[in-house]
Amino acid sequence: MQLFKHETRFDFMGKIKAAMILSGIVILIGLGSIVFSGGLKYGIDFAGGTLVQLQFKNPPDIEVIRDGLKTIGLGESTIQEFGSKKDILIRVERSEEKLEAVGAMVKRSLSGKFHSDDIIVERVEMVGPKVGRDLREKALLSILYAIIGIVIYISWRFEFQYAIAAIIALIHDVLVTMGAFSILDKEFTLVIVAAFLTIIGYSLNDTIVVFDRIRENLRRKGKLSLSEIINSSINQTLSRTLLTSGTTLLVVLALFFFGGEIIHDFSFALLVGVFVGTYSSIFIASVFLVYWASRKTAHR
Repeated sequence: MQLFKHETRFDFMGKIKAAMILSGIVILIGLGSIVFSGGLKYGIDFAGGTLVQLQFKNPPDIEVIRDGLKTIGLGESTIQEFGSKKDILIRVERSEEKLEAVGAMVKRSLSGKFHSDDIIVERVEMVGPKVGRDLREKALLSILYAIIGIVIYISWRFEFQYAIAAIIALIHDVLVTMGAFSILDKEFTLVIVAAFLTIIGYSLNDTIVVFDRIRENLRRKGKLSLSEIINSSINQTLSRTLLTSGTTLLVVLALFFFGGEIIHDFSFALLVGVFVGTYSSIFIASVFLVYWASRKTAHR
């Protein structure tokens, strides 16, 4: 199936400078947000603490809930609506109690503000600080191992410069998505690490399709320059890229709007990642190949 009846003639390589400036600005804004906000906002998986989800009969006043929690000494708390105004998610810094005891304690602390029968404890989760630290380390290692595996695979299938180009594109995608999470003050959890690994796989697949066509065209390049070959290769795979990305985005959009609060941040990460991954496979990875070739020519 083809999106375009004839091969397109877009001058992607002519937009390299604009693309580099845009990527640089977006990444700097994201990194600036991470630095000035004191780092990523870790969820309970990584930061440790206790999470309590409550369901009220009627929409409660969050400030009233906050006042009620002050009586039980669980440390600083974050209170927010979760899906609907009747569902409330409470995150506290720590707790030395058992899960059941924490849920009962929170419900009891609010019984003076609300009728006890109007409050249902939906779930209680707890992660210790040491476990959270271990999970952070393992999450980073999982991403690192994925990148190492990608370098080995692409170096074997193509050449080393293709592997470096793919890694630069993947780092670009991860930095942009992380920046979006920081700017929108979204939590970084184990589920989001899974989303990042999904983004890496999706972006890599798109990049390899372009690389494969570049390699084919290099064998019969004639008098064309590398920039012209890359431009032609991107145009030849553009229909496939847009169809794949478009259908994937439709699914991710459905998850984002209708999948519920539990997977909202996961689908948001995929939404950003699919869009940025398509962009990076066209501009970021291909640009590095042009730079590598010009560098080799300059040293001859």
